[in-house]
Amino acid sequence: MVGSSSSSWSRALVQISPYTFSAIGIAVAIGVSVLGAAWGIYITGSSLIGAAIKAPRITSKNLISVIFCEAVAIYGVIVAIILQTKLESVPASLIYDAESLRAGYSIFASGIIVGFANLVCGLCVGIIGSSCALSDAQNSSLFVKILVIEIFGSALGLFGVIVGIIMSAQATWPTKV
Repeated sequence: MVGSSSSSWSRALVQISPYTFSAIGIAVAIGVSVLGAAWGIYITGSSLIGAAIKAPRITSKNLISVIFCEAVAIYGVIVAIILQTKLESVPASLIYDAESLRAGYSIFASGIIVGFANLVCGLCVGIIGSSCALSDAQNSSLFVKILVIEIFGSALGLFGVIVGIIMSAQATWPTKV
């Protein structure tokens, strides 16, 4: 365990159950991803509705920006399911074992990374989708050009998912008694 010369913070972190860290990581992965998607949809949707007043033709084809934002929430749901499958039952005597702590911390870190990467991705896709709707209302030839940029912005969320999956691979729980 932790020596007596350690600060109270390090003792507190080691004495919190690894299952608590895992649960918080899973909740952050899905919760913050949905927040990023909602924020992106809000930004894109408000601009899309405003620009559709001038050019009603843009409404249907610019819904792709809303779909890209919704994909961010789906990334969070997928990672939360993956992280949930990493949880295993551990004997009470091994809950605070180093391997258990490492598993809990890796699931926590994975959830934090995925959640905040998807938050930024949702904002990025929302802002680009907003500019896509506004510029498409002015000049329809710009739609495909800005859509390519929006696809690159959406890749940020996939990078977060990949890093989260790689980090969660370290989550192995002890099984010996």
